[in-house]
Amino acid sequence: MTTYFIADLHLNEHQPGITDLFLQFMSEKAPLAEAVYILGDFFDFWIGDDENSPLIEQVKQAIQNVTQQGIPCYFICGNRDFLLGKRFAKETGLILLPDYHKIDLYGHSTLLCHGDTLCTDDVTYQRFRQKVHQKWRQTLFLLLPLRLRLHIAQKIRAKSRQDKRTKPAEIMDVNPQFTAQIAEQYQIEWLIHGHTHKQAVHSCQKFATSDRLFTRIVLGDWGKTASILAVDKQGFQFNLERE
Repeated sequence: MTTYFIADLHLNEHQPGITDLFLQFMSEKAPLAEAVYILGDFFDFWIGDDENSPLIEQVKQAIQNVTQQGIPCYFICGNRDFLLGKRFAKETGLILLPDYHKIDLYGHSTLLCHGDTLCTDDVTYQRFRQKVHQKWRQTLFLLLPLRLRLHIAQKIRAKSRQDKRTKPAEIMDVNPQFTAQIAEQYQIEWLIHGHTHKQAVHSCQKFATSDRLFTRIVLGDWGKTASILAVDKQGFQFNLERE
C-alpha cells in the first residue's frame, strides 16, 4: 500500500488544468492508497465553507468519492486556505489536522506541516499569520457577507503578490535553525512539508553540534505537472504527473 502527499495546488477557476490533474489523481491513484494527505494551499484562497462554485463542487465530490471507499484523506491548512473548516470536512469526509502532526510512516517517525510556520525569517508574514489565526478575528470575518469577504481576500492576495516582488528570496524559505529545533522537539526522522514550492529532499542536522540527521522532504507546487510524493514500505519517491 502507498500513502500520498500533495500540497500547493492553489486550485482556482483560471487554471483548469490543475483541477484536471487533481481529479485524475483522485480517480486513479487515491482509491488504491492507504491514505492521502493534503498539506495546505489546496485552494488558491478560501473565504469560508459557505462559498460555492462548480469548481468547489467538483473537488468536494472527488474527495467524497474516495473517503466513501474507506480511504482516509487528511488536511493541514496552508496560508491560503486556513479558513477551510468543519463544514467542508463533514461534507467530504476530509479529516482536519493541526498545524503540526506527527505520524508513524512505515516505521519512520514523521512530522507533517504546511511549511509556512518554518519560514521564521519572514517576520512580516509571521505577524500577519498570528493575527489571521486568532479565532475571534476569523469568527468576525466569517460573519461578513460573502461578497465582502471575497473583496477583502482579493485585496490581500494583491498585496501578497506585491510583497513577494520586493522580499529577498531567502527569507521566504525555511529557517534551518528553527526547523532543526522543531525536528528535535518532535524527535522525528522525516519532515514533510510544502509552502516553498521547492520540491527537494534535504538531509539536515538537528543541531549544528549534533551528528543526528533528519530528512526534510519538500513537496512541489502544481502547474503543468503535479508534484505527488508516494511513500510505502520501500521508501519514497516523487511522481510527476503531467497534463
